[in-house]
Amino acid sequence: MGAPNATTDDPYLLTADGIKEPPTGWKASLRYLGPGLIVSASIVGSGELIATTALGAEVGFALLWMVILSTAVKVAVQAELARWTIITGKPALTGFNEVPPKIGRIGWINLLWMLMALSKLLQVGGIVGGTAVALSMLIPVGGDPLGFTSLAVWTLIVVVGSIALLYSNSYNLIERGAFALVAVFSVATVVIALGLPFTPFGYGGGDLLSGLTFTIPVGAIGAAVAMFGITGVGADEITFYTYWCVEKGYARWVGPDDGSEEWQRRARGWIRVMYKDVFLSWVIYTFSTLAFFVMGAAVLNPQGLVLEGNEMITTLSQMYTDVIGEWAAIGFLVGAIAVLGSTLWASIPSWSRMYVNVLATLGVLDWSDARSRGRWIRGFTVALPIVWGATYLFINSPVVMVQIGGIMTGIFLPAVVVATWYLRNTQVDRRLRGSRAFNTLLVVSSIAISLLGAYSLVNVFS
Repeated sequence: MGAPNATTDDPYLLTADGIKEPPTGWKASLRYLGPGLIVSASIVGSGELIATTALGAEVGFALLWMVILSTAVKVAVQAELARWTIITGKPALTGFNEVPPKIGRIGWINLLWMLMALSKLLQVGGIVGGTAVALSMLIPVGGDPLGFTSLAVWTLIVVVGSIALLYSNSYNLIERGAFALVAVFSVATVVIALGLPFTPFGYGGGDLLSGLTFTIPVGAIGAAVAMFGITGVGADEITFYTYWCVEKGYARWVGPDDGSEEWQRRARGWIRVMYKDVFLSWVIYTFSTLAFFVMGAAVLNPQGLVLEGNEMITTLSQMYTDVIGEWAAIGFLVGAIAVLGSTLWASIPSWSRMYVNVLATLGVLDWSDARSRGRWIRGFTVALPIVWGATYLFINSPVVMVQIGGIMTGIFLPAVVVATWYLRNTQVDRRLRGSRAFNTLLVVSSIAISLLGAYSLVNVFS
């Protein structure tokens, strides 16, 4: 992860002088991993801390199977879309716009993406709010930590601070910050979850087995659908992972397709590196997801505590104070700031790139013009946190905001599956497609995503 990245020149421009031989084996590949860490940073904050813990608090261990399914089922689609990106050098929304039919310049999948992006104003606004609540509880401003004055001040600080830190648009900075934020809170949370059996809130094998019955309790459908959409790689993470694969350098190191055996060998080599990157990030967010769910089910559910409104952070902190003691409240708040901040850290540059890319497909700018693209991305780096912060102050309910975004993400997932298969069948050389085992996993993954996406749609509008 300390390897040089494709940042000296435009990583979206594939040239012969950008070619690099791929490493072989895990040890040599480690320094070339990184895009998955940015994805993990996005996932750990919003999905695990809020949606997954809320589900555990609401239904206990009954939906443990959904946690495992939601993290595992989407990985093959993520890897397949990234394969296409590494081969072509194009990011996801450019590819999505090539899937027919189109309305004028815009493809139907990008139209759906725009609808998802609107719902994400709520979801990421909820993350801004959750971060502000944690900071306000740690250092209240003007009295009541959950009062409007303190929350407004801290929301402003979160927004301005995020813009200041990320305005440089540096891939190295984004990757290293994501690594630090994910590592700190994930390790602490997994350790606490594993220690629960030795406390009054212990759980046993019977509890875990009760969560593997593949049923959804009455009244928990909405929470389950939101969790499927938001935990693991969601439609947005599958989409923006392609941008980070390009900016890390994978596509540039493969080089332009000249039809040679050497090009195919490099492509296969860098695709294998991407597989390792996807696997490492999957391990990180799966263990974190399970840890958050188990804590919600074991600690909050027996006490009848549910995550609601701005009291969400207070309720979550009780998981730690009940297990470790009152002194842990400060430690939790610092951790909550880190984990929610990790989502902001990943979301701001990721969504900035996607917004600019979709505008490019509409003809607003030339995506291939690196200077223009950079200016637009920095513009969205400023604008998006401001909009998200304002959205939170207006709605003021982080849990609901995050769950709405999760539901829309689940609905958009089948469209991502359609795009992935279309691009695979029309633009990926058969010799560079996955193994038989991978292709089987891709089929299973696609069917599961499509069925659950349809289920989400029916339940939302029924």
